[in-house]
Amino acid sequence: MLETSARLLRLLSLLQAHREWSGAELADRLGVTARTVRRDVDRLRELGYPVNASPGTGGGYQLGVGAELPPLLLDDEEAVAVAVGLRTAAGQGIEGIDETSVRALAKLEQVLPHRLRRRVAALNAFTVPMLRGPRPSAVDPAVLTELAHLCRDTERLRFDYLGHDRSATRRSVEPHRLVCTERRWYLVAWDLDRQDWRTFRVDRMTPRPPHGPRFTPREPPADDLAAYVSRGVSTRAYAAHAAVRLLVPLHEAAERVSPSAGTLEADGDDACVLRTGATNLDVMVVHVMMMGFPFEVLEPAELVEAIRTARDRLDAALARADGPGPRTRGGADRTPGTPSGSGAAR
Repeated sequence: MLETSARLLRLLSLLQAHREWSGAELADRLGVTARTVRRDVDRLRELGYPVNASPGTGGGYQLGVGAELPPLLLDDEEAVAVAVGLRTAAGQGIEGIDETSVRALAKLEQVLPHRLRRRVAALNAFTVPMLRGPRPSAVDPAVLTELAHLCRDTERLRFDYLGHDRSATRRSVEPHRLVCTERRWYLVAWDLDRQDWRTFRVDRMTPRPPHGPRFTPREPPADDLAAYVSRGVSTRAYAAHAAVRLLVPLHEAAERVSPSAGTLEADGDDACVLRTGATNLDVMVVHVMMMGFPFEVLEPAELVEAIRTARDRLDAALARADGPGPRTRGGADRTPGTPSGSGAAR
């Protein structure tokens, strides 16, 4: 009886993958005959699980949609993976996900075996998240769901949008994909008014239904949409653009350069090219220097001059710091014994 019960749980776990299994596949997985599989499926139906069966040589079994959520069966690795996912979900910038994740994690821990509960508890107790920068504006999960459905159903989307300069516009687009990067969510869509692809921050969007009509999907702007969005938020959004060769391997640079700071591509085994943007070239100098890697400028040539200007300023500051004589609190040199307020025109 114990062996039969364990086999039923294993069968239910396979069916919960929401794919169609042939009788032969299930028999092979469970180590039984096809006849035993049919009997076990009948037992699951008696217990209230809607197992659908399609006849014929190409038919099989699939768990149908029931009135109630069936018990969630997870093996050890799956249970720990779900716990890790819930533990880190709070950092994804989705409004309300913190509390929801805690509730779900509490329910999961209640049904975990003792050995797994100890592993998950240790993981939670001795893990400290290291988040980059301030917490982003939260995204309403209902908006994410709405956008995902419109992408799936290829329906036009109308929404109010708050631009980077805080200007409000009404947009009409053909939504294509959602992209999540650096705890922000973006929508890649074809802008019907501008007749071009655009990337929109979801936390700045307010959908204005009704939506529609349906549309025929266009060829996407890039095969790698994550890289496309990264270029948009790190380079195209800024007035000044640059390409520099970082004299370190790609994997080393990728540990420090986030997708929102620039895009990286390998340039041999020991170097890579960074393409990035900034509000102006002076800021660009600081941006590249703060990465902490040796580099050489590829373009634009004006960036080299901006670096020379920054170097001269730093040299002058070091010369003043190393020079003789006490210094005022504000950093200006003065002659010993001279009052800080003397020397000014009166």
